[in-house]
This record gives sequence, structure tokens and C-alpha cells, in this order.
Amino acid sequence: CLDLPRAEELRKARLDRHVADDLSAGAKALGDPTRLTLAVALRDGGELCVCDLSWVVERAENLVSHHVRALRTAGLVRSRREGKMVMYELTDRGHALLEVLLASSVRA
Repeated sequence: CLDLPRAEELRKARLDRHVADDLSAGAKALGDPTRLTLAVALRDGGELCVCDLSWVVERAENLVSHHVRALRTAGLVRSRREGKMVMYELTDRGHALLEVLLASSVRA
């Protein structure tokens, strides 16, 4: 077991619960293969609509819409309306988390 001063030091330095919840939500959102593929498409394609994303990932538009909503809820994607279309793009947080995840696959 750790001595008390070291244990107290670790407790004070631990990750804040709200920060941990936020980070784990982002990681969980990218834990789905379809969402991960969509995030990579948004990274490579910039701003895209659901119909474009659907074509790129070869999935139904309603499924893509569902997954993009999950990415948006996790703060990894933002949206803006352009007429009747909604355009999606990765947030800075989405880019950062995706790059960390993809970098780990290159090293493996």
C-alpha cells in the first residue's frame, strides 16, 4: 500500500469527475466503427451533409444521421444549417481526439 502522503498527493491530482465524464463520452462516441468512419470522413472531407456522408460510408442516411447526432452530442461534431441542408464538421475537440486515436493505431 502507498504511504499516506503519497496517497493524498494522488487523490489531489486525480482527474476531476466532470472532466472524466466529458472525456469518456468523447471516447465512447468514437468507440463505434460507423462513428469512427464518419469522423475520419469529416476530417478528410471538411464540412459534409448527411447525404454526402451516407454515400462515403455506404450506409443509409437515417443511420448516418443517428450516428452524427451521437458525435454532435459528445461535442466532436458541430452543425450549421444551409437552407434545407445541415452541414457537419469536426470540432477542434473532435479533431484532437480522432488524431490521438488514429496515432495509436499507427504505432500498434
